[in-house]
Amino acid sequence: MKEKNLAAKLLEDLLRGRVRSLIRSNLVTGELFSDRFSETLNRYINGLLTNEEVIQELLKMAQEMMDAEQQGNDLGLSKEEKAFYDALTRPQAVKDFYSNEQLVELTKDLTDMLRKNRTIDWNRREAERANMRRLVKRLLKKYKYPPEEAEDAMNTVLKQCEQWAENPDAASQY
Repeated sequence: MKEKNLAAKLLEDLLRGRVRSLIRSNLVTGELFSDRFSETLNRYINGLLTNEEVIQELLKMAQEMMDAEQQGNDLGLSKEEKAFYDALTRPQAVKDFYSNEQLVELTKDLTDMLRKNRTIDWNRREAERANMRRLVKRLLKKYKYPPEEAEDAMNTVLKQCEQWAENPDAASQY
């Protein structure tokens, strides 16, 4: 029995580090897995899951993290582009509105535009932040992004871009 507790603890520690890393590089996916990870651990701590069940849940979550990363590769997106793809497709309605090819094209244009227009400390200067918001809003209009989702998408994209700017280790991976 102690070995299973040790196995659960080791798996928990590994996944905790992976979730932290994921949050630094992909805000939307990181938050999703962080919430699921916390929920699973809370159920385990409260005795709703046995050692074996928590290990199975954590292994399943690790596989889903790898699948999410592979999805970006399958779409032909870099890790950076995948993060913005996830930010743009956060609402399910957007995935129903566009084809995958259109979303990939929008993501690549967005990432390229953000990369070309980001300046040092853009996220600390209000004028530069306003410029980035304007550019994102213009691109969303160009692709006829659903207006009811555009504000949320723009905020999520800017948060992702801030993560990108504040985490030089993640940005250097791209």
